[in-house]
Amino acid sequence: MRIVIAGGTGFIGKTLTDLLISEGHEVIILTRKNETKIKGVTYVPWLKEGTVPEKKLENIDAFINLAGVSINNGRWSKEHQEQIYNSRMEATDELLRIISVLPQKPSTFINASAIGIYPVSLDAEYTEKTKVTPNDFLGRTVYDWENRAKQVEKYGVRCVFMRFGVVLGSEGALSLMALPYRMFAGGTVGTGKQWVSWVHVLDVARAIAFSLRRGKLSGPVNVTAPTPLRMKDFGNTIATILKRPHWLPVPAIALKLVLGQKSKLVLEGQKVLPKVLIEEGFEFTYPSLDLALKDLFRKS
Repeated sequence: MRIVIAGGTGFIGKTLTDLLISEGHEVIILTRKNETKIKGVTYVPWLKEGTVPEKKLENIDAFINLAGVSINNGRWSKEHQEQIYNSRMEATDELLRIISVLPQKPSTFINASAIGIYPVSLDAEYTEKTKVTPNDFLGRTVYDWENRAKQVEKYGVRCVFMRFGVVLGSEGALSLMALPYRMFAGGTVGTGKQWVSWVHVLDVARAIAFSLRRGKLSGPVNVTAPTPLRMKDFGNTIATILKRPHWLPVPAIALKLVLGQKSKLVLEGQKVLPKVLIEEGFEFTYPSLDLALKDLFRKS
């Protein structure tokens, strides 16, 4: 397959690109920068003045949209929130424009999404069939992003929303979560009762590749491991794998002072299950947190 990736040089994008190349696909990455060349990857400039990416995109089978300012970087100031929201809408609008002018349309459009679309809860259990009514910044952003991407269906293109959980890998949240334990200062964050619906980055890439092959699959797909954990249990597992104590609590007020609104990412959560992936026969390489952490800490 000839696959175009927007956001292909990011945390998830790099793992996905490596996987797709290993499977024999041809990968085209849309980029605003001069990237280090990788065998099997073609780079096409976009979102810069004077660029016309569609002229270099012929006979494309699928588009994968991972583009957008990271929610993990910096405080959630009003300006940063605007960047998070606008970057996703801008990239998606440009992909829709590109597809609209291509004489041969792709068969599939896979759009990144997030479990933040579900309300935070200590008790609810969410699947793809759950009706969502976003009530905070992240929920509204994801809701609008999915609705914008869904417009691709008017061109006869299958659309899949990959609702990522807390993605664990060499980048992102895990290094920050593990740091206190490495310094023998780890402990329960907030109440410890909040849910962490996590997933190994390799399983994220595998789930995307799996969705490419499932021609009848469309709509939302929860990309989370089948074993979400409460934050206290999540921390205890980190401590066990690293052979460190789990003893020093991190009060919610301290995180709110340091992180502002972004503290919601660790102080609040939701229990999200990957019902669609399981029903479709997807098998997780890392279904349990201890397996995932053993792999990731071995590499760090």
